[in-house]
Amino acid sequence: MRYRDHFFRILLTAVLLLGLLPLNIWAAEGQSAGEATVLFTHDLHSCFFPRVQEGGEERGGFARLAAALTEERAEHPDALTVDAGDFSSGSLVQTLSTTRAPELVTLGAMGYDAVTAGNHEFDNGPLGFGEMLTAAGRGGGALPALVMANYRPAEDDPNRLDLQRAMAAYGVQEYLLLERGGVTYGIFGLMGQDAHASAPTSSFVLEDPAQAAQRCVSRLEEQGAEFIICLSHSGTSQTSASEDEDLARAVPEIDLIVSGHTHTTLPEPIVVGDTYIVSAGSNCENLGSITLSWNGAGEKTLEEYRLIPIDGTAGEDPEISALARDWKEQVDIGYLGSYGLSYDQVLTRSDFFLPLPQAGVQDGNGLGELTADSFAWAARTIAGLPEGEPLIALTADGVLRAPLPRGNVTTAQVFDVLNVGAGADGTAGSPLISCYLTGKELRAVLEVDATVSTLMPEAQLYLSGVDYSFNTHRMFFNKVTEASLSQTGQSPESGKLYRVVTSLYCGQMLSTVRDRSFGLLSIVPKDENGQPVTNLEDYILYDSSGHELKEWYALASYLQSMGEVDGRYAAPEGRKVEHATWNPLSLLKNLNLFGWLAVLAAVLVLAAVVFLVWRLCFHHRRGRYGGRRRGGGYRPYRG
Repeated sequence: MRYRDHFFRILLTAVLLLGLLPLNIWAAEGQSAGEATVLFTHDLHSCFFPRVQEGGEERGGFARLAAALTEERAEHPDALTVDAGDFSSGSLVQTLSTTRAPELVTLGAMGYDAVTAGNHEFDNGPLGFGEMLTAAGRGGGALPALVMANYRPAEDDPNRLDLQRAMAAYGVQEYLLLERGGVTYGIFGLMGQDAHASAPTSSFVLEDPAQAAQRCVSRLEEQGAEFIICLSHSGTSQTSASEDEDLARAVPEIDLIVSGHTHTTLPEPIVVGDTYIVSAGSNCENLGSITLSWNGAGEKTLEEYRLIPIDGTAGEDPEISALARDWKEQVDIGYLGSYGLSYDQVLTRSDFFLPLPQAGVQDGNGLGELTADSFAWAARTIAGLPEGEPLIALTADGVLRAPLPRGNVTTAQVFDVLNVGAGADGTAGSPLISCYLTGKELRAVLEVDATVSTLMPEAQLYLSGVDYSFNTHRMFFNKVTEASLSQTGQSPESGKLYRVVTSLYCGQMLSTVRDRSFGLLSIVPKDENGQPVTNLEDYILYDSSGHELKEWYALASYLQSMGEVDGRYAAPEGRKVEHATWNPLSLLKNLNLFGWLAVLAAVLVLAAVVFLVWRLCFHHRRGRYGGRRRGGGYRPYRG
């Protein structure tokens, strides 16, 4: 009887398990399997034409990109094509942005499904962004969907209604649903924290990216999205954590993040949980391609990931090539004509390649020093600033956007170097400004280079008119040990005013130093009377005809004046010198108030530690030799 009961219990358990098995199968079958191929770019920066690399090869160009897209779509007919922002601002073609919107029009002609806006879409200010959208709509051709979930005009922006109308007319939306190859995709776009900080003139407000992403994901899932893509202009890194990795952890329902802004090239995707993060590099050098599959339980498998070099292997698309040539002709007529220049005009010749600065390398850069010298030269020669007074000119790593090639150097190639921003006149190209800083603030500028650039490579500065040395072993914001004016050889006096020339864009970024240094450094541009400048646009430099002196034109004119690029720019001149020493005298030399307070704090902490050790030892000795214990113990000898 006992064995029979045991048998029936086993049989009943087996029946119940068999009964549940189909339910599990049906649950798995409720989630359909699928596959998605996504072709992606970011940080294209108006790279309509190929650019010469250091080894002489050419990479990039929209006609080449279009040909590569055609090849990939032949292999993957249901592939999506997307871009994660900063598709504009990077070449002379961007000068047509507010009137013709060549980037959006050309991306539409190349069959892009969706894009998001990056910080450089706002180089012409908020109204320039609105004008770009309006101009794109006038063309009448196909345009990519523009998704922006967390970046919108501020409530108190006087142009808010005009911007909203332009965005509505284009069809800007937080997210979109798109069906392709039997898969329902959900796509949304985000602006990142650092990208927002890099758009000081946008006047747009930023919603927390993770908060906006969670809202979009929830709505997309409710509407049946099977595969969710985030076009994020936030950034990735090959060496450290990034905003987009944080986003993936905060919103794990995202399947794929196409990450722009930091110009990172990821040879393999970053995988956070079940989210894939991809980056293909900048300036149209690569086309990214990723294929992911998933089973009925939603488990993803990476089927393929490639970065396809845009090097001409696939040829050029004739339609896009003709469109690019048309943009070039319009630039010659509408922009360069007023400068007496043309797109492909040779300005000078160089016997050496001038590369972009290397992140983390603080010993100078020939291109940066050449650019700073051109600002100083143009300020005196073109804008007519007096010769007698010391003049400091500076530029930053973040505004140097392209190298200068060996051989003939054209107008377009010079513009590529300095293509950021726009002026008060509404035209492309950041103008030069002239203002004053105290000697103390000038030293703070040098500290930005010596200290901040180790954390933010784009903040590394290149100067003309001042030489300095720094010690990497000294504490933050106290790394500079010596500074001298090139013209006089004397150290800047703390309370004296010195004229500084830089671009409007750099001037706007310098004004943020106080916030970015937690209040430890302060740089406030001033007028000749020492009064704080409230609007940097009031201090723009002009030529004799009353035109804004653009930073790119300053460099072009300086190069033209040489005939051939001076050989001293082939390598850094030693304007900043690193002294890495632990010598106490060097570590304590010329400390600012923060430095001395830090030293005082360290001395107090050390003194407190010594005191605590002494107290512990003292009590220990008294406990052993001086105290009374129950049951007797040592008694002092009384004689």
